[in-house]
Amino acid sequence: MASLSVHNNVAPPKPSKQSIQSHLKKVKEIIKANKATKQVHLIGYLNPVLRGWANYHRHAVAKRTFARNDSQIWFMLWQWARRRHPNKGARWVKAKYFTTQKSRDWVFAAMVDVRKKQPLTLFLEGSTPIKRHVKIRMGANPHNPVWRPYFEARKKQMMKSTPKCFRVLEQGAFAEA
Repeated sequence: MASLSVHNNVAPPKPSKQSIQSHLKKVKEIIKANKATKQVHLIGYLNPVLRGWANYHRHAVAKRTFARNDSQIWFMLWQWARRRHPNKGARWVKAKYFTTQKSRDWVFAAMVDVRKKQPLTLFLEGSTPIKRHVKIRMGANPHNPVWRPYFEARKKQMMKSTPKCFRVLEQGAFAEA
């Protein structure tokens, strides 16, 4: 369910409070259930949940929501890390669990393979690009051959912006048999 906020005489959807709360509750439960788990495994459990929720809401007005969620999730992970090492200082905990990658500091990351220096990083919802849904022209009919060039161009444009792992095989009105 999406709540609405008026902007330029248009009411764009944004993630509802209930959706945000249930998402953060789920993340918190995963972290609490894995208090003694290795960092790599915790990242492995969290990444699909974070990526899935962000991809679901990527068409909405959600950039601030993503940033706020990232902040709250960071705080949960900081508490998780501090709990694991109660006798160590904050600098030591930061050095053990958080790294710097490019210009971004405090990246929750762990080495998957130390020899290959292959890090596994926590997915940031704020890194999800916001893609607006483009409505179909009024009067356009996918079953009318007159509109075939329009739908082919639309599909081509959508395929460019969709990651390969999310592309669905063609099954529409113009599927080649």
